[in-house]
Amino acid sequence: MSDLERVCTFLKEAGTYYLATVEDDQPRVRPFGTAHIFEDKLYIQTGLVKDVAKQMLKNPKVELCAFKNGTWLRIAGEAVLDERIEAQESMLEDYQSLKNMYKAGDGNTAVFYLKNATATFSSFTEAPETVTF
Repeated sequence: MSDLERVCTFLKEAGTYYLATVEDDQPRVRPFGTAHIFEDKLYIQTGLVKDVAKQMLKNPKVELCAFKNGTWLRIAGEAVLDERIEAQESMLEDYQSLKNMYKAGDGNTAVFYLKNATATFSSFTEAPETVTF
């Protein structure tokens, strides 16, 4: 399993992770649940009308944090909007439940991939392990 697949699998198995963005000088954190690999990049999904999308478009620096079985994963990187219908369709195929609210090409569906990302797996019992993608 590649480092990218390992990170994505961890996020999916955790079920919920927390995404931190910046709005002016105020950090904003909210729960997220989408993690998807498309064209060897880690993608997340939201709606363009949401504040979180506006925040990532203005300042792409984000961090994610998830916890599972005594291990936590922190990812720092830059969120890049991918406006291609193919990327949106791929995400929605992986998350069928989103099709009730989103449709590829609807002008609201937004998929962001992380670039220049550093992921660190940590626990109280082992040394941290860092991977990049």
